Amino acid sequence: MADITLISGSTLGGAEYVAEHLAEKLEAAGFSTETVHGPLLEDLSASGIWLIISSTHGAGDIPDNLTPFYEDLQTQKPDLSAVRFGAIGIGSREYDTFCGAIEKIEAELKGAGAKQVGETLKINILEHEIPEDPAEIWLGSWINLLK
Repeated sequence: MADITLISGSTLGGAEYVAEHLAEKLEAAGFSTETVHGPLLEDLSASGIWLIISSTHGAGDIPDNLTPFYEDLQTQKPDLSAVRFGAIGIGSREYDTFCGAIEKIEAELKGAGAKQVGETLKINILEHEIPEDPAEIWLGSWINLLK
């Protein structure tokens, strides 16, 4: 089993790129990782450390590939009290629903008993053309909170 499971939800691939980049950085720091793009809840261990990276599309909507996971959280009401998680949202401040998807996912995870480690990073693509850069900076401090 991996030390950290990276879960990405993406419409155009940006969150997937961030997840893959952060997996490389985590492995270089000595963690084992598993990266899953748009998993089902049943595909994940109900314990351990999850790092959720999600873009937002439309009016604060969850990406299509992460919608089944989100809906499973809502309908199954799993016990995730043994899960610690970090959260990264990618979006545009042009919209009043900026990073709305990660906020929805975060709320469902907390409602299922998961414990958030650190603050959610919200990346504004208007300020950061390469979202991997602010995500990598955030990851350094997040790793320290895991210890």
